[in-house]
Amino acid sequence: MSVTIFGIKNCDTMKKARAWLDGHGVAYDFHDYKTAGVDKADLMRWAKLVGWETLLNRAGTTFRKLPDADKEGLTESKAIALMLAQPSMIKRPVIETGKTLLVGFRPEAYEKAFG
Repeated sequence: MSVTIFGIKNCDTMKKARAWLDGHGVAYDFHDYKTAGVDKADLMRWAKLVGWETLLNRAGTTFRKLPDADKEGLTESKAIALMLAQPSMIKRPVIETGKTLLVGFRPEAYEKAFG
């Protein structure tokens, strides 16, 4: 199974997710948004699978600092444009396994996906 974890290296939630994967012997590739950016096609595919509302990190500082005009009337295309411009607005981590897409760190979901 090919596993890729997408996120930001120094994010605390990312550290928890990587520690869980390491502790359970799950090999993975790491894609850092800060250094490698994020692909629009990936974001659009993820949004179709889990919904853009799940992908958008509204609780994060980057989103909260946006002008109210940018936060109001969000649509999928507007949210994807915001996440492309500032990848730290993508909820972390996003894990692709080839058959499953996991968003956020929930140990029970990881247990189900990786056994």
